[in-house]
Amino acid sequence: MITGKNYIGSQLKAAGTKIYKTINPQLNIENPWSFIEATSEEINEAVALANDAFKIYKNFPAQKKADFLNAIAEEILALGDELLEVYCSESGYPKGRAEGERGRTIFQLRSFANMLTEGSWLEATIDTSIPDRIPLPKDDLRKMLVPLGPVVVFGSSNFPFAFSTAGGDTASALAAGCPVIVKSHSMHIGTGEMVASAVIKAAKKHHMPEGIFSNLIGSGVTLGTSLVKHPLVKAVGFTGSINGGRALFDLASQRPEPIPVFAEMGSINPVVILPDALEKNSEKWATAYAGSITLGTGQFCTNPGLLLGIKGNNLNQFIAQLAEEIEKIAPSCMLHPSIKADFNNGKEKIQSQNGVSTVAEYKGEIAPNYAPQTILAVDGKTFLENPALSHEVFGPFSIIVQCENNEELLTIINKLDGQLTGTIIAEPMELSTYNTVVDALQNRVGRLIFNGVPTGVEVCASMIHGGPYPASSDSRFTAVGIHAVKRWVRPFSYQNWPDELLPDALQNKNPLNITRTVNDIITNKSI
Repeated sequence: MITGKNYIGSQLKAAGTKIYKTINPQLNIENPWSFIEATSEEINEAVALANDAFKIYKNFPAQKKADFLNAIAEEILALGDELLEVYCSESGYPKGRAEGERGRTIFQLRSFANMLTEGSWLEATIDTSIPDRIPLPKDDLRKMLVPLGPVVVFGSSNFPFAFSTAGGDTASALAAGCPVIVKSHSMHIGTGEMVASAVIKAAKKHHMPEGIFSNLIGSGVTLGTSLVKHPLVKAVGFTGSINGGRALFDLASQRPEPIPVFAEMGSINPVVILPDALEKNSEKWATAYAGSITLGTGQFCTNPGLLLGIKGNNLNQFIAQLAEEIEKIAPSCMLHPSIKADFNNGKEKIQSQNGVSTVAEYKGEIAPNYAPQTILAVDGKTFLENPALSHEVFGPFSIIVQCENNEELLTIINKLDGQLTGTIIAEPMELSTYNTVVDALQNRVGRLIFNGVPTGVEVCASMIHGGPYPASSDSRFTAVGIHAVKRWVRPFSYQNWPDELLPDALQNKNPLNITRTVNDIITNKSI
């Protein structure tokens, strides 16, 4: 049941006076439930509770935290079809997408629970003392990762489950030992509140400290700004636009005590399609990329927004086949009327640039918030001369750049902003011929794909979902997979500390039986 109130710790509160609703983009009408914006007093209360909870929660054993994460997964599943119905009403996504994203969210939570019980993520490192070393004795030093403190998570528009209330940022922060305050995304507040109720129920069942989790409602920038500037907040997780992420990063940097902002932002995910691959499998790749560009109405951060090829008959054939394939696909609903408006504006701005031609655009009748998939084309020289052509258009949109030769292709790649992904479509023997292109692309992205599509982000330890700025604010970290936990921790050393007073992870007997590095040897043995 949706109440429209804020979760301040375990309590539902609604002291504010500003009321608003979410939109059903499929029907283009307001949803029936109303929401009340958090007041400044409620914001301060949520952060103060989180700070108090941190003092307790950070010392909880790994198994207790793991049980909590598993319980969140169970409580989300217990919400059943009602949760899926609200998700669909607020996002415009079909039920199959809702079920798939819920499954991914459950998997993320359980993956972090497994990580906690395995224990090596702590990076426990021990260098024992050598008291008789000459000329100076060596002290006993022991290092591990410790949590930062309360974390603010901004829900994303395009993943109401997996990158929002109990998504990867929240799961990884709770696993690290950090309480979480979620700024619920204004497009799917009802979904967020229902998921928040599951987190709170799990917290109560497992006797978590009050304030371990809060879910706050607010439109505009007031709530987000207040949370990022609050002196008790120690880190921020964000998934969204470059403008939004950069604004939060700047706010956090200007604080008296700057804090890290881990923002996953814009990416056009360049795809390099080499001639031999097109000569052999042009139709195959046209079909694959028509599907990738339109998947989820193009509302993935890994949507392939830039296709790079070398002029010739092979590329011409591919463009014609891609146009034919993409116009066969029925348009689908975008997340919100404002996102549809932004898509139209971005698309039309690029279409109006000199030297740009439209090679495919769905022409049939569509519902108000549906997006007509669009493919544009431009030559390499024009693309290099006009920075506007490399701007992301969020939705089913891609621009094909026809390069004169390998040198122009290489120049374009070297001038691209940082990206989440880069893809090479090639025959294996082509890779050695175009090795400089591969090297250049690697330098601009966080994940390099061979003969595939960038859409589809596997949740596993080997995944990097990040990249050079502005794909993310810090390319050293991923937002997906268990290593996302490293965003919310810092390394900490104990010197000559009594063994019985050390954390279990660093004690001589290794009571947790975790893998550690002891005097440069990786082992799970005791000392």
